[in-house]
Amino acid sequence: MKTSVKVSLGGVIAALSLVLMLLCSVIPFGTFAFPAFAGILLTVIVINLGYGWAFAVYFVTAVLSFLLVTDKEAALYYTAFFGFYPIVKSLIERLRSKVVQYVIKYVIFNVCMIAAFLIGTFLLSVPKESFNLFGVYLPGVFLAIGNVFFIIYDLCVTRLVTLYLLKWHNRLNKNTKL
Repeated sequence: MKTSVKVSLGGVIAALSLVLMLLCSVIPFGTFAFPAFAGILLTVIVINLGYGWAFAVYFVTAVLSFLLVTDKEAALYYTAFFGFYPIVKSLIERLRSKVVQYVIKYVIFNVCMIAAFLIGTFLLSVPKESFNLFGVYLPGVFLAIGNVFFIIYDLCVTRLVTLYLLKWHNRLNKNTKL
């Protein structure tokens, strides 16, 4: 495959990811959804161009998100988890044991979410006392709920990759000579 085709595909995916990230500024409740969708686009790069190109597109999108997106929390979640997880997911799923796969996936998710929370808290200087509501520490509740949604997210990414491989991959390769 020509380098110009690789660069243009990477640029298109980076641009689409950045547009999704910019939508966080317009639609405020998309702080988690749009970074997740933007990250899923990287699976096209992993499948067609490989891990090196996927990490390059992830890096470009992450940097541009922090520079251009007004919702810094969304940029942080993209950078801390949603941007690189679809890339790493394909590496994890090469392991034979499903149990080991899910343990590694959950460890990555929880470490990344806790790190994103701590980075956001320290950079934004939000007092930790403001996260208590009626004696309940809300970040712990959100992390527990997030683990449930992570199961759904992981399954959706798997299904979307399968759909892409079955329906679109051969069509794109035939039409664009990828």
